[in-house]
Amino acid sequence: MLRLLCFTAHPDDEAGGFGGSLLRYAERGVETHVICLTPGQAASHRGNARSDEELSLLRRSEFQAACKLLKVTQGTVLDYPDGKLDRQDFLAVVADLTLRIRQLRPHVIMTFGTEGAITAHPDHSMVALWATIACHWAGRTNRFPEQLQQGLTPHQAQKLYYATALFTIPERQPVSLAPATTVIKLEPREIETKISAFKAHTTQSPLFTFFEMTIARRANMEVFHLANCNVPHKTEMETDLFAGVKESP
Repeated sequence: MLRLLCFTAHPDDEAGGFGGSLLRYAERGVETHVICLTPGQAASHRGNARSDEELSLLRRSEFQAACKLLKVTQGTVLDYPDGKLDRQDFLAVVADLTLRIRQLRPHVIMTFGTEGAITAHPDHSMVALWATIACHWAGRTNRFPEQLQQGLTPHQAQKLYYATALFTIPERQPVSLAPATTVIKLEPREIETKISAFKAHTTQSPLFTFFEMTIARRANMEVFHLANCNVPHKTEMETDLFAGVKESP
């Protein structure tokens, strides 16, 4: 079975940035995984939560509801601090994500671009940096060899993609987006499900209008940049994240 792994920063990122693609590949029989690094406890929009702990619980539940709509095989929320990812031990987080890649053994990995996506969120940038290094180091015997002594083996993902876009948001901090190399044109049903998955994050309801506006600006597409692949080649426009991917153990 082919496997797809998505690294995100906050509950709702999985739907907002990757929802259509997650749904499409799940329905094609691909095993899909989402690893969200924070429970989103620093969000400005907090629903009825009276504390960070209550908000964390609410957002974890919303995340699972969204993953169910997107038919994600396994969704996991880690415990890194929302809004403070740039203050974490870089190497320790890379080790954590490397371990998870070696355990799940995805053929394709997707995450944010290093600019932090169209919102320029610093947490998004940090996840991109960690996921990129982990993607490379997971395949090397000289990186975190203690993990290999526990029975794991190195794993080299065949492709790493950054989510990107064909527009920016002028009122946000400036970003330099990665060029689009891969365009996934979503069907109306996939867009509807993506919107429903985002709206499963009810604590974030003040963002719903903004989200639907960005959906319209994306022109029913999810756009990606092929950042790395295990077979050197010249870039060509793609319409499939698994183009050229070979099924492997």
